[in-house]
Amino acid sequence: QVKWKGKDLFDLVCRTLGLRETWFFGLQYTIKDTVAWLKMDKKVLDHDVPTEEPVTFHFLAKFYPENAEEELVQEITQHLFFLQVKKQILDEKIYCPPEASVLLASYAVQAKYGDYDPNVHKRGFLAQEELLPKRVINLYQMTPEMWEERITAWYAEHRGRARDEAEMEYLKIAQDLEMYGVNYFAIRNKKGTELLLGVDALGLHIYDPDNRLTPKISFPWNEIRNISYSDKEFTIKPLDKKIDVFKFNSSKLRVNKLILQLCIGNHDLFMRRRKADSLEVQQMKAQAREEKARKQMERQRLAREKQMREEAERTRDELERRLMQLKEEATMANEALMRSEETADLLAEKAQITEEEAKLLAQKAAEAEQEMQRIKATAIRTEEEKRLMEQKVLEAEMLALKMAEESERRAKEADQLKQDLQEARESERRAKQKLLEITSKSSYTPSVNSSATALPTDLPSFNLISESLSFDFKDTDMKRLSMEIEKEKVEYMEKSKHLQEQLNELKTEIEALKLKERETALDILHNENASRGNSKHNTIKKVS
Repeated sequence: QVKWKGKDLFDLVCRTLGLRETWFFGLQYTIKDTVAWLKMDKKVLDHDVPTEEPVTFHFLAKFYPENAEEELVQEITQHLFFLQVKKQILDEKIYCPPEASVLLASYAVQAKYGDYDPNVHKRGFLAQEELLPKRVINLYQMTPEMWEERITAWYAEHRGRARDEAEMEYLKIAQDLEMYGVNYFAIRNKKGTELLLGVDALGLHIYDPDNRLTPKISFPWNEIRNISYSDKEFTIKPLDKKIDVFKFNSSKLRVNKLILQLCIGNHDLFMRRRKADSLEVQQMKAQAREEKARKQMERQRLAREKQMREEAERTRDELERRLMQLKEEATMANEALMRSEETADLLAEKAQITEEEAKLLAQKAAEAEQEMQRIKATAIRTEEEKRLMEQKVLEAEMLALKMAEESERRAKEADQLKQDLQEARESERRAKQKLLEITSKSSYTPSVNSSATALPTDLPSFNLISESLSFDFKDTDMKRLSMEIEKEKVEYMEKSKHLQEQLNELKTEIEALKLKERETALDILHNENASRGNSKHNTIKKVS
């Protein structure tokens, strides 16, 4: 509305987002290439906002916390800071070394995709994601697939972290970067030397224009007595009166106003952190602790249900595999039974033929015997006829003997075939019995399988577990939560050491692929600081 003040518009945005930690944020706009922030007590349209419609404001973090984990209470606050810091790193407004960029990218992936699943997150799933600063990509002879492989290797280690936890881990790493939360302004000292002024949560810092990482001088907020400006001249008065007053000039009066706004806001927050929390903040922290405990219990419940579901699915798969195995065994037994029946039929047929042949031979032997008797009975008068008859008798006897032997052999063969037929029928009986056993087993298995297969797709099927949980936060719950927090602190120290080792390993691994000629001035400065063992905080202590 036309009569709205800055606070009215700002409050509307905060209510829309459900944001209560409003002191970190503001509405930013640009006027004549200079950044400005909407004043809360001034009408919106009374600001030097652009006259073109629609008027654009950017809802951004104006002030940064010293320790994100301790100061950012609401999940929405953490998420907004995560989005802003991530964008600043990708846009290279915050310098981030290559190995730390890969680690931060892995936490950003965890926040977006959840736990790593090799069946879902297949090669190339990060192809369309912007995860690394272009400076880092151009610095190494590495393909997108090689970067994805290294990001995924770390992403897989973050299993079990919820979105808010992954985003907080991202901020905890990012807050140690030298340019995190620093607003830079071009200034000149009394001698006319060009410098940079940095304003952040820790104090005021003076930089060389070519080195935004390492300040030349720092003024912590607790050592500053007074800050003021007159026209374009800005004055910093240290608490120690023995130290000279520091004066500098900015390019525009509007810039001095912005510097003073940031100084006042950061100083107020600096002092506020060192006092007891207000009632509102205490209430918010208590609610956040309860919410964290509730989410932790909910995650544990879901993890248990997921585990039970996975076990049920494994049991189902095992039963299905067993059923398939039994079906194969039944098929094989059925085939064996059919083969046994065919063999028995063949043997029976062969035995019948052999038996008929034996009967035929016996009949022929009887006929031969009758012929011999008839020949013997016939009287042969001449000697020659007698000799011939004796020869015929002898031949008939030999033939009868052969016939008898053949008949005996055929009878034995028939007996053997009958025995083989008996064995075949016995094999057939056993095969039928085994098939019956397998059929009885398989008839039981599908009932178990069907119960496993019939698992519903939605987790609330575990009614017993769901109904047994209680979210009544008693003292014992809070004590247990406190013990878990202490345990997490110890684990975090161990993880930090492990993390540093991993960062060094990655740095060593990709060092051989670096293109030295593409190193920026900030890359070189960072490497020099790292070789000297300088970090953001110990550097500020040295130059304070």
